[in-house]
Amino acid sequence: MTHLMNTYARLPVAFAHGAGVWLTDEAGNRYLDALAGIAVSTLGHAHPRLAEAICAQAKKVLHTSNLYRIPAQEALAERLCALSAMEEVFFANSGAEANEGAIKLARLYGHRRGIARPKIVVMEQAFHGRTLAALSATGNVKAQQGFEPLVEGFVRVPFGDLTALTAALADSDVVAVLFEVIQGEGGIRLAAPEVVRAIREITAARGVLMMCDEVQCGVGRTGHWFGWQWAAAALGVAPEALAPDVMTLAKGLGSGVPLGALLARGPAAGVFGPGNHGSTFGGNPLACVAGLTTLAVIEEEGLLANAAARGAQLKNALQQAFADLPAVQEVRGEGLMIGVVLDRPCGALVRTALEEARLLINVTAERVIRLLPPLVISEAETEEIAARLVPLVRRFVRGEE
Repeated sequence: MTHLMNTYARLPVAFAHGAGVWLTDEAGNRYLDALAGIAVSTLGHAHPRLAEAICAQAKKVLHTSNLYRIPAQEALAERLCALSAMEEVFFANSGAEANEGAIKLARLYGHRRGIARPKIVVMEQAFHGRTLAALSATGNVKAQQGFEPLVEGFVRVPFGDLTALTAALADSDVVAVLFEVIQGEGGIRLAAPEVVRAIREITAARGVLMMCDEVQCGVGRTGHWFGWQWAAAALGVAPEALAPDVMTLAKGLGSGVPLGALLARGPAAGVFGPGNHGSTFGGNPLACVAGLTTLAVIEEEGLLANAAARGAQLKNALQQAFADLPAVQEVRGEGLMIGVVLDRPCGALVRTALEEARLLINVTAERVIRLLPPLVISEAETEEIAARLVPLVRRFVRGEE
């Protein structure tokens, strides 16, 4: 049927075009997109400003390589640093590549401090990518099976367990702590803001790099530019108080154009020099124009506030709708990053939602319905997600699927 490698259990639909939070398949059926290409389509589909910017750049130059200056890359780096209090940026093509870069940076940081075999503390149920080092840092045994031997140098602790983290940091070979403020693939699990602050304080005191993987929860998804800024706001402290030493971005940064970023500050800034790291395609003119446009539209259209408001609306609607349903154990998340936790595996709901409700959702960690709609979603469209999803879940837990 196809010459594609069988690496995806693809659903039986192909989309021909889209607009905002809606996608239309080849037969003309419309679907409400509550997944945004897994937190990628920040501005929804066919946003006119993004489309115009991409087309205009395509008529000029697509790629020159990093052998030369790329003004759009410099502008995007400046903008990201202004938003994050970071100091320097390396551009890649994906979140996995950005995380690989972070791992390399941490190891080089350790070697320069005289540590021969640097170690990085990572979290259980984390997901950092499918390239070999990122996969080794990931806390998903199922994803790792068959790819042994994994890359060494990772020390795993339970997510949010400060006692275990403190014990791990007693090892003088530990050079960094890598974690997600909100675990996406792990089931929309939030680190308590107090935990984020404690990690920042512990790592700073011990000269260990704090590295935040913001690939899924960054770029406005929580109602703040980055997840650690959400944690700072929850604590009522200045964002800079929780700023990591290293941060990785991708997914929503280019609104669908492949773009990843590795950002560094403080002790992590200046670690990489010429020849230490590189990327042929990373940060090319087209991708950086997409990134600049995405950030500009988020700011100018008030999409941070919209993500916070629509996320609260959706979470509240689902909590109320499922309050009498013991099978729904929790509705959790922040901004437009929401998980509906069931007491049983619910992967079958993905296809049911597609075919019966024309609603695009995802299930992660086997029993968590993951909702990641575009940041441009309206109040009425948010209400429609709940209206389509709630009956499906109720039927599912009654065993009618």
